[in-house]
Amino acid sequence: MRRITLWIVSTIAAVVLLFSYRTSLGGQAPSPVAGAAAPGIVPSPPAEPRSTRSTGSTRSTGSTVNGTVAQTRWGPVQVQVTINNGRITEVRTLLRPSGNDRDDEINGYALPRLRAEALAAQSARIDAVSGATVTSGGYVESLQAALDAAHVG
Repeated sequence: MRRITLWIVSTIAAVVLLFSYRTSLGGQAPSPVAGAAAPGIVPSPPAEPRSTRSTGSTRSTGSTVNGTVAQTRWGPVQVQVTINNGRITEVRTLLRPSGNDRDDEINGYALPRLRAEALAAQSARIDAVSGATVTSGGYVESLQAALDAAHVG
């Protein structure tokens, strides 16, 4: 009697698993991430009219670029880079994995470290933060995409 019961339960479990298994996405394109900014150069606001007096200051050439959205195991990661005169002057995180307290805790210490490393290295060749390896990988991927779009080495 035990063998028959075990066999029936096993068969039902196998059938349920087979029917719930997805073999492909059916050719559907991935849906855009809500809240994601379009990758590429961010248009600057219109310049303010200059006064007739010269202030003596010169404006630096700069641009702001959004990286692509890196889909990680724990959620999307996207950064925005500000570049002035060929140097990275700011890195902002636009999207990060969230949804639970653990994600918020990990990103609370990892993202500032990744930002500091990117500013110090002036490139996407930065070390991953221990304990946030997946987020670090997405950060580097998005950062490199932004630097590529801005044509910065």
